[in-house]
Amino acid sequence: MGEIILLAETGSDITEEVAEKYGIYIVPMHVSFGEETKDDATFPAEEVCEFYERTGKLPKTSGSVPKDFEKIFDRIHKEHPDGQILYLAYSSVTTCSYQSGLIAAEGRDYVTSIDTKHVSVGQYAVVVTMAELLRKHPEWTVQEAAEKAKEVSESVRMCFVPDKLEFLRAGGRVSNAAALCGALLKIHPQIDILDGYLKATKKHRGSMKKIVSGLVVDYIREQKLNLDEIWLICSPRMSEEVRERAEKAALGCGAKKVTWVQTGGVITTHGGPGAFGVVGIEIKQIGKERSS
Repeated sequence: MGEIILLAETGSDITEEVAEKYGIYIVPMHVSFGEETKDDATFPAEEVCEFYERTGKLPKTSGSVPKDFEKIFDRIHKEHPDGQILYLAYSSVTTCSYQSGLIAAEGRDYVTSIDTKHVSVGQYAVVVTMAELLRKHPEWTVQEAAEKAKEVSESVRMCFVPDKLEFLRAGGRVSNAAALCGALLKIHPQIDILDGYLKATKKHRGSMKKIVSGLVVDYIREQKLNLDEIWLICSPRMSEEVRERAEKAALGCGAKKVTWVQTGGVITTHGGPGAFGVVGIEIKQIGKERSS
């Protein structure tokens, strides 16, 4: 039985170190700065903020195209001729990547594709959890792994909170009036990932350093997250004080491990500088098995 190789997009914010540790392959999404388009993860996310400040315009993001997948499928197949690729995709309702992957996979019986219905660190959590489970269960077939990946995806919970609404306004996601009121009242919308969609579920009032502790505690408890590991999302220009308060709150809830993940170009373009988020796995059988 061939080895199962995991594949995800750069939008998962999986670092080179983590990808190398688990043997995960990464296919690029893209960010356009005016006329120049760059592969995501080939530049510091800070460049997104600098471009907006310099031009008053947001970069534009785009998903992986079929040619991106063809290249990575061919590379993996060459390096692992007997392997089975399990592509754990960025939410299909937010990008063309999943459809591109399906197009490129036509005629390749060694590719299985799953829509994780997650973005950014939510997808990161799905992929890394699957990598750890595959190490524990090398006997799994790709069909068994795919079913488990669906279960993991359904168990992962993610929310994020932008520090300011300016990037959401520039991207057309909130009106000028809403952005102005949000700035004046220091309102931060909480965005949850629900069935692949990004939906505003709550509003937090106050500076990020004032709201972050309560946000972490409430989200962990409300979502009944497994405390073996909590992932926290940081973005460019997040203050050290916010980081310290968030991590302290997670540890105070009993988290055994807190892992910080930096947003890349794609998510920074949508959330802006200083955005923060929480990711975990709802306590189900998958969470228990992962910790055993």
